[in-house]
Amino acid sequence: MKIESADFLVKEGATVALDDWPTKVAPMYKSKARYQKLLSDHVARLSAQQQLLYASNQYAILLIFQAMDAAGKDGVIRHVMSGINPQGCQVFSYKHPSPAELQHDFLWRTTRDLPERGKIGIFNRSYYEEVLIVRVHPEILLSQKLVNTDAGQKDVWQERYQSIVGLERHLHANGTRIVKFFLHLSKEEQRKRFLERIDTPEKNWKFSQADLDERKFWNQYATAYEDCIEATSSSVAPWYIVPADDKENTRLIVSQIVLDTLESLKLSYPQSSAARRRELLSIRKQLAK
Repeated sequence: MKIESADFLVKEGATVALDDWPTKVAPMYKSKARYQKLLSDHVARLSAQQQLLYASNQYAILLIFQAMDAAGKDGVIRHVMSGINPQGCQVFSYKHPSPAELQHDFLWRTTRDLPERGKIGIFNRSYYEEVLIVRVHPEILLSQKLVNTDAGQKDVWQERYQSIVGLERHLHANGTRIVKFFLHLSKEEQRKRFLERIDTPEKNWKFSQADLDERKFWNQYATAYEDCIEATSSSVAPWYIVPADDKENTRLIVSQIVLDTLESLKLSYPQSSAARRRELLSIRKQLAK
């Protein structure tokens, strides 16, 4: 089955209702062995594209992953990017802002980590947390020392959406290609994965009471995601809603979307000029002696 990236794309201006998007689709593979073969092929092609990205030094790639707890962000990043040269890729995970970060605007701490040209940057959670968890827990705003929050919290989110869209358009205009993934997990599948984390000693560290507490806000998070994706998916920085109940499928879909993004850039190795070729031939003669 051919994976069509467009099947998971949220078009600019589209209305988003997560209930209309599946958390599971028909498998893109017929067996475990077939899955491994498909993923290996994707990883090899991604590795080749990453080398071209680095050599051409024209674009940067920013991949953003957002999801409910236990949706598999870490696993997707680990498996899909397994063949990428570590020198050309960096992963950043964002948790609660530090006191120093709270002294700046909400985009500051992630802006510092943007990828340079020729490299792939991955945000495991991102500046979008500021319109997701902060919206679900508005008391967090009190620690951010904001001005003019009395106008109403709805204005805060709209202003932040505008700031995010503006930043992403600016980055695109300057060579950074942004792809955003929402790994769409069902509440029932999350329950199963939480139980697995409890029942498997090696996974106990992944689970805490705080995870269970956040589960109580499932509907509020769903609304926050819907509004956020609807407001910020654009032609230059699209959101993809990827079914996440089947981990193998999720990895194949994400890797195909990243591949399509890179291949659309039509990258090539830099061409040597005639003068450069003469220089290299001269050096070759010296080495051959």
